[in-house]
Amino acid sequence: GPSPSRQKLEEEIVTWPGPLAFGVGAALAELDGLVGSFSQEGWLSAPESAFLLPHGSSLFKTLESVKLENSPKTFKLKVAISSDRAEVEIVKEILSCLPSEATLRIDANGGWNRKQARDWGERVLYEPRIQWIEQPLRADDFDGLWDLVQKFPIALDESLLIDRSLIKTWPGWQVRRPLLEGDPRLLLQQLQDGLARVMISTAFETGIGRRWVNHLAALQLKGPTPTAPGLAPGWCPEGSLFSSDPIAVWNAA
Repeated sequence: GPSPSRQKLEEEIVTWPGPLAFGVGAALAELDGLVGSFSQEGWLSAPESAFLLPHGSSLFKTLESVKLENSPKTFKLKVAISSDRAEVEIVKEILSCLPSEATLRIDANGGWNRKQARDWGERVLYEPRIQWIEQPLRADDFDGLWDLVQKFPIALDESLLIDRSLIKTWPGWQVRRPLLEGDPRLLLQQLQDGLARVMISTAFETGIGRRWVNHLAALQLKGPTPTAPGLAPGWCPEGSLFSSDPIAVWNAA
């Protein structure tokens, strides 16, 4: 019906698709003063995001610019695009250019087989500036992923959306995309309680959703394992429909 009760919403929200459950849960959280203008701390601002390095010829121009004093401290490189040999050389080049205090994340997007992942993992063991390898195997290769995480740092991304039980059991890092997961109140409470080894990431949301991502990322930075979020800064289109102010969005629509 047009006016479901609060009890009905709370009972059914766990059965809805993630983005719908997020929207309703986010609205309830704000109405209850858990976040936003009705809460004590308001909306927290986004911390500095990890910087996604480009592929191709622009990579080395970018590396020259990161030597500047105010450059980001966390970088990410997507691999499993060309040959392992070529990408190993690229990683070596990147590490030779990055500041000593910088860290690098390697994201295979599920593009390796188990042997490739083990070979790359051996290199990670001897390079402390590599923070983790993200989603090295197919999202549904759970046996392979559990084997790898016993040997070197692994961060799960897409696997968490396929098997939600991994959110409770995975011992390594987790790339959490709040707008795809569902009701955000659980993650909000967990971060307030000091949840460890999570990295908050964008799902390319609008401005209203981005308020939540920024807020959760800021909470994570206050926790026991602070790390730079993955926010893809600068991607969001301009205009009132993408504003973080709901009234501006409403008027524009």
